[in-house]
Amino acid sequence: MVRGLYTAWTGLQNEQKRLDVIANNIANSATTGYKQEGVTSQSFDDMLAIKVRDYSVRDDEVIGKMTLGVKVGEVYTNHGQGSIRVTGNTFDLALDGSGFFTVKVTDTAGNDHIRYTRAGNFTITRDGYITDADGNRLQSEGGDLMVPTDTEVIIDQDGSVIVNGEVLDRLMITDFEDYNYLKKYADTMYEPVDGAVEKETAATVRQGCLEQSNVNVVKEMTQMIAITRAYEANQKIVQTMDGSLEQAVNSVGRV
Repeated sequence: MVRGLYTAWTGLQNEQKRLDVIANNIANSATTGYKQEGVTSQSFDDMLAIKVRDYSVRDDEVIGKMTLGVKVGEVYTNHGQGSIRVTGNTFDLALDGSGFFTVKVTDTAGNDHIRYTRAGNFTITRDGYITDADGNRLQSEGGDLMVPTDTEVIIDQDGSVIVNGEVLDRLMITDFEDYNYLKKYADTMYEPVDGAVEKETAATVRQGCLEQSNVNVVKEMTQMIAITRAYEANQKIVQTMDGSLEQAVNSVGRV
């Protein structure tokens, strides 16, 4: 019975994690450049039941195995393309295809980090720097992208920044061979880890547009209902096991 309680608890823990991820997806369904997350489930590693203190065999003999329930496998990100919405704003940018905008993030200790994002809702500062909503500077081939504040700026499909008919700079658009080597920061930023390999991107830049999140709210709500029912089922198992243990203890006590 105790093993049954443990198995039911692992089910509760697993469904709770899935529910947390789905709730975060729904909360960010309107966040520019957000990518949907999901959770995989897997069984616990099998525990071997070994026949011990049997001197008829030289080595311990495996006589069976049992599983202790489920556990969260991993949280993964769906990097599929989100829909593109036209805004008409000069520094709203979207990528059509695989790849990321490059931004420079300064942490609280003053250290700079290069990170990547699909969120293209940029603005221009008084000094002419192009930054995201948190003030992180958009990177170009020349470093921090800086443009005149009193002149029309055109950003071509290949990322070329054109001012007064001349190419001033070019956006640094980066892509990777395997997105599993990207570590997520906040809701829309990523940083490569050991093993990440960059590659050329075929993405096109669309000025005056924003990429929406790729979250399907209806599907997420449907999954949330299914998870809630599974959670309730595990709760009933715990209650049943608890009642059985109570009866067993009271009965043994009377005997």
